[in-house]
Amino acid sequence: MVFFDLEDSVAPSAKERGRELAVEALRTYEFQGKARGVRVNACDSSWCFDDVRVVVEGAGDRLDTIVLPKVEGPGDVHFADRLLSQLEAKLGLDRRIGLDLQIETALGLENVGLTAGAATRIVALHFGPGDLMATLRVPELTIGRAPAAYPGEFFHYAHFRILVAARAHGLQVVDGPFAQVRDLDGLRESAEKVAALGYDGKWALNPAQAEVLNAVFAPSQRDFDRASAIVDAYERATASQEGAVMLGDEMIDEASRKMAAVLVQRGRAAGMRPGEKEA
Repeated sequence: MVFFDLEDSVAPSAKERGRELAVEALRTYEFQGKARGVRVNACDSSWCFDDVRVVVEGAGDRLDTIVLPKVEGPGDVHFADRLLSQLEAKLGLDRRIGLDLQIETALGLENVGLTAGAATRIVALHFGPGDLMATLRVPELTIGRAPAAYPGEFFHYAHFRILVAARAHGLQVVDGPFAQVRDLDGLRESAEKVAALGYDGKWALNPAQAEVLNAVFAPSQRDFDRASAIVDAYERATASQEGAVMLGDEMIDEASRKMAAVLVQRGRAAGMRPGEKEA
């Protein structure tokens, strides 16, 4: 996914010009193979309505999703959903524009389960560590970095709660940015933690970060081969009207197939094939 930002990275005096540049970019470039989005300002700001209106009127036919920040409950989603519905009808758009929701405040985290089911156009939930740390009054100055004095995994509760809400409603779930852009080892460590939970991805701030993240969120060749073997073995077993079967020294059943299918899907999305050599 590629998205243009109208929120935190744009000064208040440049909001109108930012909208024009986002529309211009969407109309000029294809971004082939990527979902295209625009992050607007929060619903309680004075800019949100015009952000959505200008971008959709100017490039709605080239826009896949609106990234909505600081979502605090279903009311924010209902506002964006109805505004998009009215614009789609007015412009005669033949497809729906999605919503990617950022969960990044204390109230937003508290209401995430209700938020995730608030509209059928929701595509994904995204964790926003910086604003959450601010609303929690965490004594830290770097976005996404846990306070040094904290003994455990500081973000685990937020990550897991957002993950459960997303999966309960069939949504993707994405971790927020790692602000120390030159620390690729730190980025890798941060990404590996959420990848282990089952997150689909993490925000990249530059091409070097994207390269690291693509490697982290794709399964290893060994795991991909094993998952493919489980799926194949179970399909053969069910074709012969068997249930649980043995694959080597391990029993596999329908639950095993579901778990393996997740890794197979991710591997295929990364262009992997069974039996290839590890890169």
